[in-house]
Amino acid sequence: MAATVVLNLDPTAGDPARPLYRRLYDQLRQMILDGRLAAGTRLPASRTLAAEMGLSRNTVTLAFEQLVAEGYLSARQGAGTFVSSALPDSERPLAAERGGGPARRQPALSRRGLALATIARPRSRDTVPFAAGQPELEAFPFGLWSRLLARTWRQPSARLATLGEPGGYAPLRQAIADYLGAARGVRCTPAQVIVVSGAQQAIHLTAQVLLDPDDAVLVEEPGYAGVRGALAAAGARPVPVPVDEHGLDIAHGTRLAPAARMVCVAPSHQHPLGVVMSLPRRLETLDWAEAHDAWVLEDDYDSEYRYAGRPLAALQGLDRGERVIYVGSFSKVMFPTLRLGYLVVPEPLVAPVQAARAVVDDHASMLAQPALAQFIADGHFASHLRRMRALYAGRQQALLTAAGRELDGLLSLSPDEAGMHLLATLAPPLARHLDDRAAAACAAAAGIVTAPLSAFYAGPPQRQGLLLGYAGFDAAALAAATARLARALAAAVPEAPTRRSSASR
Repeated sequence: MAATVVLNLDPTAGDPARPLYRRLYDQLRQMILDGRLAAGTRLPASRTLAAEMGLSRNTVTLAFEQLVAEGYLSARQGAGTFVSSALPDSERPLAAERGGGPARRQPALSRRGLALATIARPRSRDTVPFAAGQPELEAFPFGLWSRLLARTWRQPSARLATLGEPGGYAPLRQAIADYLGAARGVRCTPAQVIVVSGAQQAIHLTAQVLLDPDDAVLVEEPGYAGVRGALAAAGARPVPVPVDEHGLDIAHGTRLAPAARMVCVAPSHQHPLGVVMSLPRRLETLDWAEAHDAWVLEDDYDSEYRYAGRPLAALQGLDRGERVIYVGSFSKVMFPTLRLGYLVVPEPLVAPVQAARAVVDDHASMLAQPALAQFIADGHFASHLRRMRALYAGRQQALLTAAGRELDGLLSLSPDEAGMHLLATLAPPLARHLDDRAAAACAAAAGIVTAPLSAFYAGPPQRQGLLLGYAGFDAAALAAATARLARALAAAVPEAPTRRSSASR
C-alpha cells in the first residue's frame, strides 16, 4: 500500500470570496497538475487533514468529493483516497508538458566540476567474474558481526547515540593503531588515527587540508582514478608519473613538476599493475618529501592479501620526518558497503585534520564503529584475514590453471604474490585485431566483467591488458568464466582455431 503523503496546504490561500472547500480544491488540483502529487499517491484521511489545517471535516470532504467527481482522485473502500492514474482528458500535468518542450540547456559547470565529470573511474558493482576488487562475502562471519552490532545497539548509551567524535570512536582508533603497529609496521598513537567514510574520503580530506588550487601532485601512471578525482575536487593538478618495475620514479616526477606539493603512491601493491615499490625508491621518495617540504600520501591498497611471506611493512614506518599520510580501508577486507576507512596523520596534522573532518560531515557513521572495534580487538579481524589469504591464494591458482588451459594465444597471465586480481596481457594474435577496450567489450557481450588496463591511464596508454578479479569467485565459477572469455575473444581472431574448452564439455 502506498505511503500517505504529507500535505503542506495554506487554508488562507486563494480568493477570499471563494468558499474554503473550493480554495482547498484549487490547491490540491494544482499540485496534481504540477506533478507534485504523483499518480497513486495516497492522501491523508479527511479527518486527519482537517485537524492539521484547522478546518471542519465537512470542508475537506467537499473538496475531496469534487476532485473525485472530476476524476482527479479515486476513493477506494477501506483503503483511502488516491491520486488517479488517468487524469481528465482535457488536463495534462504541467510537469509532463515541460518534458515535451525545448531541449534543456546544458548547465555550466565549474572547471573543477568539469574535471570531476571527465575522470574515468573503472569500477564494477557486478558480482560476476572477473569483477575486480570483489571480496568473497559468503566467507565473512556475518553471524558474529550481527551479534556484535546487536550487543552495542540493543541498549545504546545516550552519548553513543548522539555524540560522534570527528576523529572517530575512541576504542576503534585504539584497535586500528594496535593492528597497524603489529601487522603493517605503522608507528602511530590512537590520536593520529582519524576514522573516515572510506579511502576515497580520506584522500579527499587530505587534499583539502594540505593543497591549494593548482598545486601539482605526482600520481602513478597508470593508477587509481579515485586519487585523481579527489585531487581534482580539491582543485589540485595531478601530474602522471610512469610506474616501472620498481614503482613510481620520484626523480622523473621531480623533472615533470619541480614544485610538486605531494606524491600519491601505493607502494605495497600498486593498482592496477601490482608492482611493489623497491626499498631504494621508498627511501628516495621520503628524502624528496623532506627536502621539498612536501607530503607523501600512502594508499595501502589490499596490502593484507600477500601470499608469499609476511605482508610488507608500510612506507609510513620508514618515515622519520613526519611527511607520510597513511590511508587504509575496510571495504576490500570485510565488505564494500561497510564504508569505513582511516587516515594516520603526523602529530602536527592531528588538530587541523580533525577540525576539517568536523566541517566536512562532522563524523563517520557510528552504527558500525563499536562493532568493528570489538571485531578487531577480539582477534576476529586477524583470523578473517588469515582465512581469506589462504582462500584467495587458492583462487588465484585456479585462475592461472584455467587460463593456461583456455587462453593460450589470447591472453597471458603471470602469478602475483599479492592482491585480488591478475593482469592479463593481450597475446600478439589477439592484439593484432583488438585493443583492450574492444576485448573488454567482447567479454561483456559474453556476460563477463573485465576492466581494460588502458582505462587507468590519464594520458595515452603505454600498455594494454585486462584486469581479471578472482577473489570473489570459486574455482568452478572461474573455470567456467575463463572458458566463456576464451570463446568470446577467439571469435574476434580470424586465424584462431575453434576452441572446445574442457569447461564446456
